[in-house]
Amino acid sequence: MAGGDRLARRIVQLYAGLVLYGASSALLVRSGLGLEPWNVLHQGLAERTGLSIGVVSIFVGAAVLLLWIPLRQRPGLGTVSNVFVVGLAMDGTLALAPDAHGLGVRIPLMVAGIVLNGVATGLYIAARFGPGPRDGLMTGLHERTGRSIRLMRTLVEIAVVVTGFALGGTVGVGTVVYAVTIGPLAQFFLRLFALPAPSAGGVVAAGRPSERAILHR
Repeated sequence: MAGGDRLARRIVQLYAGLVLYGASSALLVRSGLGLEPWNVLHQGLAERTGLSIGVVSIFVGAAVLLLWIPLRQRPGLGTVSNVFVVGLAMDGTLALAPDAHGLGVRIPLMVAGIVLNGVATGLYIAARFGPGPRDGLMTGLHERTGRSIRLMRTLVEIAVVVTGFALGGTVGVGTVVYAVTIGPLAQFFLRLFALPAPSAGGVVAAGRPSERAILHR
């Protein structure tokens, strides 16, 4: 694949993944059966502030990005884009998607939201433009403390879920199913969307996505 074509594909993957991530998160909101950890916090803050959940997501993402400074993490195009695109896509989808009533609709919405979230994660991480701000927070804590990424992720996400629930965010079966399935889904779609190795003389190394990147936003 030529260098220009490769870059174009990476950019398309990045933004398609971020838009799909926001849309899939909106489906979980509409299902009413539980959100992914960070959106429990976003929804709780939205309930308290009167802002939309997408706008809260943008503000929280920007605040988390500031924490990268003492952790000495370096943002990329994907990192900055993540802050804005996911929140805007979430609000846009919520504006179009009606409220769901009855488990016959809410359960399929939950399943679709989780699976599409895995697809989105594979798309934007495989584009290799840098991790999302929340991922970078966890990898930065790992590097600064020497503790495992799994431990840092667990501690951070427990904290945001508990805080979000206390503020009025939705925790439910969807939260549990998401926590159990998003890792395998993301791993599968990372491999599916991995870019082919560059031709000889190419300047972009393909490689396999780092396992550190296989983290929820």
